[in-house]
Amino acid sequence: MMPHIAVARLWFEANSFAPETTPLDAFRGREWVAGDAARKQFHGTATELGGLDAFLAEHPDWRATILRCTAAQPGGPMTDAAFATWWGEVAAGLAAQRFDGVYLSLHGACLTETDAETDLTIVRLARGIIGPDVPLVASFDFHANISPQIAALLDGASAYRTYPHVDMADAAWRALRMLEMRIGGRRLHAGIAKLPRVLHSFHMRSAEGPMAEVWAIAQSMENAALPDASIFGGFAWGDSPWAGPSAFCWADSAEEARNAARALVREMDARLARFAVELPSPDVALRAALAAPPGLVALLDPADNPLSGGACDTPGLLRALVAAGPPVETVFAFLHDPDAVEAARAAGVGGAITRDLCARTTDAFGAPVPFTGVVEKLTDGRFRNHGPMEAGTRVELGPTAVLRAGALRVILTSRKEAAVDPGFFTLHGIDLAGVRLLANKAKNHFRAAFAQRCVAIIECDTPGPAALDLAALPFRHVPRARLHAGDAGG
Repeated sequence: MMPHIAVARLWFEANSFAPETTPLDAFRGREWVAGDAARKQFHGTATELGGLDAFLAEHPDWRATILRCTAAQPGGPMTDAAFATWWGEVAAGLAAQRFDGVYLSLHGACLTETDAETDLTIVRLARGIIGPDVPLVASFDFHANISPQIAALLDGASAYRTYPHVDMADAAWRALRMLEMRIGGRRLHAGIAKLPRVLHSFHMRSAEGPMAEVWAIAQSMENAALPDASIFGGFAWGDSPWAGPSAFCWADSAEEARNAARALVREMDARLARFAVELPSPDVALRAALAAPPGLVALLDPADNPLSGGACDTPGLLRALVAAGPPVETVFAFLHDPDAVEAARAAGVGGAITRDLCARTTDAFGAPVPFTGVVEKLTDGRFRNHGPMEAGTRVELGPTAVLRAGALRVILTSRKEAAVDPGFFTLHGIDLAGVRLLANKAKNHFRAAFAQRCVAIIECDTPGPAALDLAALPFRHVPRARLHAGDAGG
């Protein structure tokens, strides 16, 4: 038998409190592929589609029809029109013929304008087309807000086991291995357990801390009869009825799967206090950064982190830098501001520029920051990730500009793509060996490539769509009790 599978992908994490929705152009601009072009583009990359390509290469007797695959940087909820366009293509492909199995590469924290459980909706719709007997598996991001209802719809699933996420390809491989089991006649049973809290992810890194300990326990549970034990930290700023941590296990018996999931949630619950976090203001954090030992120091603004759905537009950290007039070489990465890029291009390299920066999308997080400087560099915004996160993938920032005012350089981009890869700075002619302070709208993913490059990484709290105080945000679907400040880590 030569198994013929279908593959589709929607990888998107939605921040319910971001100032703008995420339209179809954001998906088309980052990843919009299908067919053989998908394998060619992602061959050798540290992504789910790279993992699929490697799996198929080692299974030459398998055939895959790759339906529409898309991804966008985290942001406000996906527009209903964008979802309808993607799903319309996928649905037509699934209905066109009968497949031996289906693999979905999902995020788990996707939301649309009108659907607070979009990933569950996708799985339901797919199951409705292929019927109850065709094996269906999925891979998820560690930050998925998993609904317990999804267990009855899938035949296997796995999640990233690293944060920062450097094992995306491995997650795809594990899901495809379960698809292979099911096609071969082995039926696995699912167990999902939820922790009724919404937690920040600052202390969920896989290298150290409380979640690293739970990951180790999950791995120790796995055996021939329980091939996958995945844990999820959840995504705190996705206003979903099932927001928060969970465990998702697969075993030969339903009881074993449920017991394993419950045991892992108990381990998370036992470490609840250790997920709490406090962060200094930008001014205090800046003083600490300048007092750090010699070398590159990172000053991070997680509240506007694009990988948490930030707009890369809030003024808190930039205002502190401009006011301080840093006495050392400082790079600020970055602002998503197409209009400012166009103004810089009009001025030309070496040209003077005076304009307000930040608060382009909303002034709800603070007023704009007046800036006067010169245009230092202009680029086409194209580079390829060095990794380890999403290594080998192409990045399109659109036209970009670097502005300088004294020792402070500010990077502006036309598209929103996180500055978590060394290639981002090489593109802009920035040698980080000569930089003292790297101020970045980033959080944990930044550490994948920079933890060993920095003598210190200091985070601060500013107003923003991914700010620390969850209880201050207008949740509609998450019960207030689950946002208790102490339990939520903030």
